[in-house]
Amino acid sequence: MSLNDRLRAVFVEALQLDGDVDVANLKYRDIDAWDSVGHMALVAAIEDEFDVQFETEQVIDMSSFKVAGDMLRGFGVGE
Repeated sequence: MSLNDRLRAVFVEALQLDGDVDVANLKYRDIDAWDSVGHMALVAAIEDEFDVQFETEQVIDMSSFKVAGDMLRGFGVGE
């Protein structure tokens, strides 16, 4: 399973999204579920899935699916 597929699954589960949501283009606060509480649940789920630990600044900067993927690639998490 690719990084994007794994990350998409984490977004869907952590934010309790329907399967028809365009996760790849999702941005913070685009949907009600991705509020500040949802954001922290999402960050925790990503950290658990990929065995990484984000710095506070990264948590704040994680504003979209794409940014989350780029951050993971920065940790060396590959396809």
